[in-house]
Amino acid sequence: MTRPTTRRSPLTWLVAGLVLATAVLAGCAGPDPAEHGHHQTGPKESGADTGQGPALQDPPEVVSRDGLLKTTIKVERHKVQVGDRQLYATTYNGAYMPPTLRVRPGDHIDITMTNNVDESTRLHLHGLHVSPTAPADDMFTAIKYKQSYHYKYWIPRSQPMGTYWYHSQADLRSTAQVVGGESGIIIVDGLQRYLPPSLRDITEHTIALKDDQIQGDSIKTRPLSIGAPTNRTVNGQQNPVISIRPGETQLWRLANIGANIYYKVHLNGTSFHVLAQDGIPVTKVYSQDTLLMPSGARFDVLVQGGNPGTTQLETLPYDTGSAGYKFPQANLATVVTSGPSTTPAAIPTDFAPHEDLSDATIADRKTMVFTENYWGSQYFINGRTYDPQRTDLTAVLGTVEEWNIRNATEEDQSFHLHTNGLQLMSVNGKPYDPTHGWYDTVNVPAQGNIVVRVRFADFPGKTVLHCGILSHKDSGMMAVLDIVDQKHEPESQ
Repeated sequence: MTRPTTRRSPLTWLVAGLVLATAVLAGCAGPDPAEHGHHQTGPKESGADTGQGPALQDPPEVVSRDGLLKTTIKVERHKVQVGDRQLYATTYNGAYMPPTLRVRPGDHIDITMTNNVDESTRLHLHGLHVSPTAPADDMFTAIKYKQSYHYKYWIPRSQPMGTYWYHSQADLRSTAQVVGGESGIIIVDGLQRYLPPSLRDITEHTIALKDDQIQGDSIKTRPLSIGAPTNRTVNGQQNPVISIRPGETQLWRLANIGANIYYKVHLNGTSFHVLAQDGIPVTKVYSQDTLLMPSGARFDVLVQGGNPGTTQLETLPYDTGSAGYKFPQANLATVVTSGPSTTPAAIPTDFAPHEDLSDATIADRKTMVFTENYWGSQYFINGRTYDPQRTDLTAVLGTVEEWNIRNATEEDQSFHLHTNGLQLMSVNGKPYDPTHGWYDTVNVPAQGNIVVRVRFADFPGKTVLHCGILSHKDSGMMAVLDIVDQKHEPESQ
């Protein structure tokens, strides 16, 4: 069944615009990114000699200083560089690929968001373990036109280190706003500490995947079809060139920061050595030829240069099911291997410690069933569409629960939980490897199910869970979860 649904995210601007974005962010230049222990290649790695396209430009960065990242975000409509075109888009600080926010565990984040677009919005720090209550990751306070909101977040010292993202999560409007451009990268620094010393200062690249549909001189935001042809970009660039030397090891931060589209990422002749999933480090490094990335998914990977030559970073064809969409192959970036060769470094096996909930005491078991109507115009969790005034589920702070997520539709869905991460226990009844089982966004196969376990740690309050395909979320597939702190509940009279 093919039916209209919202579509996914756009792109970003090139070097001049990227520099401007950093300047626009008030008082947030921060220290040199090298002080946070990473190295990014710059414009000198031009792709002009290859005839393939522009060199990959990593987004500008706003870096925390003395435990604080303080910045402003203005939501505005601008004509910006999107791939190889100038298009009107909804932007953060006038940029289609806004600056990366780089922080450390234990930091505070202070963001003043001003909404200059004539519809309500709100900000979500996707995947970060932060409070769901105001003035932090509050999903129930809207920022109206011409209003500002002052967000304050504290990142626990236990926060896993890896790649996250920030984006709009407005009720009924998330898809249009993220498709329109309202998404960027967050990096929690420190992942390199788990690497051997020889790999701690390697070149690092952000590879943020965005896509757009075009209507006239604008990014199309509504009405949209997920299955319509889309233009895919990396950091807002069209088929940029990523340079690597033979045998060189690089850290790539792959992130699908669009609204709806799936990616099946592949680099011919090269394996992705996975260090972290959804920002959560693995305990054992594993290698994959392809990585399936529903909207919102991230992988931090090591990539090693092969023999001199040129190949494509691509997304392979992917079919989400008979009621879903067939996404075609598309080239994302050109990888050029050239220059002096080096002996490939040994890829580590053991990596970062992380909790395993396999033997945890289970306080409660819940089942959530994803369904949709025939036309795909409404989506449900346990037979109900989202109502922000209704509490659908309750959990107790400090406990562990096991959830069975059943997808009763004929298309893949994905499952995202705010505030806390998920340990994936099984997919369609097959046990999942606990050495790399932690996520915040998990694909749920058509007519299939996943079992996850969640520890509700640190933060009580109301939050949400929903399908990671934002058009499905906007059409009802979201529920309210209340995490209650029984130690501070008033005694019954």
